[in-house]
Amino acid sequence: MTAEPVLDLIDADDAPGDPRGADRGSIQSISRAADVLALLDQDTRVLTPAIVAARLGLNRTTAHRYLQSMQSSGFLSATYGPGPLLDQLSALVSERQQILALAPGIMRQLSDLTNLTSVLSFPGRSGAVVTLVEEASRGTIVLTVRVGTVLELKAAQSRVLVAFQSDPTLGSRIHAGMTPSELRAEQAELAKVRRDRIAWADLDRVGLASVAAPVFGGRDVQAAMALLGTSAMLSPTDPTAERVRQLQDAAEKLSALLVTER
Repeated sequence: MTAEPVLDLIDADDAPGDPRGADRGSIQSISRAADVLALLDQDTRVLTPAIVAARLGLNRTTAHRYLQSMQSSGFLSATYGPGPLLDQLSALVSERQQILALAPGIMRQLSDLTNLTSVLSFPGRSGAVVTLVEEASRGTIVLTVRVGTVLELKAAQSRVLVAFQSDPTLGSRIHAGMTPSELRAEQAELAKVRRDRIAWADLDRVGLASVAAPVFGGRDVQAAMALLGTSAMLSPTDPTAERVRQLQDAAEKLSALLVTER
């Protein structure tokens, strides 16, 4: 019996010929797949058609089809236990939790050393997403950014995450709206980022500047750490300035801790 993709499993209560049935069936299939996964716990390490049918009120044939489809999609293993896709997602969540636990102290120290706001961002679908912010504790004017902000494509943190991303679809997806000339210019900029391990923002905001460095976990980039300041305090014409070196040291320290904690 050939396994079918989860999204193609249409529940029996959708009326044949109803053009909305496929959409409703797909949505119900996603919900049912989540219900199946929720059956896995410390007492139920593997599933069977009998278990799924009994606990979810399905007939055994439908339960078996769900299990087969979810196994072929990577949600379940060959024995209908947790599959490789769940392992991948749990590793990602675990690594991000590690970063969120380790980063605040390092960022606080960086902000105190530089008297600038430090920011940590994770990769998002359309650019870097601000996740942690440690504002400068001194000064009459504090530059900051809100947690949850999706940064622009030419933001320093977005550039870092794209430049070192092992998934080529991320760059192609977020750069899809650029003209050929804009794309060539951005690719040249990303090459510099990979060479120097430092990215500068290009946001046409007079008087403001930001610089970012990659945070690695294993061989792949996990986050971007940045400093926000005025162009007088941060300047791409002086990339070896003390504040930039302090940022790089902080990002490397966090990367080293992630490797140690594994």
